[in-house]
Amino acid sequence: MKLITAIIKPFKLEEVKQALFDAGVRGMTVTEARGFGRQKGHTELYRGAEYVVDFLPKLKLEIAVTDDQVDAAVEAVSKTANSGKIGDGKIFVLAMERAVRIRTGEVGDDAI
Repeated sequence: MKLITAIIKPFKLEEVKQALFDAGVRGMTVTEARGFGRQKGHTELYRGAEYVVDFLPKLKLEIAVTDDQVDAAVEAVSKTANSGKIGDGKIFVLAMERAVRIRTGEVGDDAI
């Protein structure tokens, strides 16, 4: 089992969600986040004053998948979240030691 964490631009959520569903992924958790990477934010003009916006709005997706779903899920997120512009985000794939479905007590792949 793997835990995929993806940081994407907010306006890409619906496309990514549909691509994951098409890839066979049936669930994910979405959290609003703010952050920056190499682009280090940007400057904006407000009422004649320039200021730095260094934490940009992002969405953090957490997707638990079986080992055989990893490549399809990563590809789905990567292709649909890509706008070709700086700040498109990142994908991290982590080993997941254990998963338990609280309602039924199922563990492992069955819990996903």
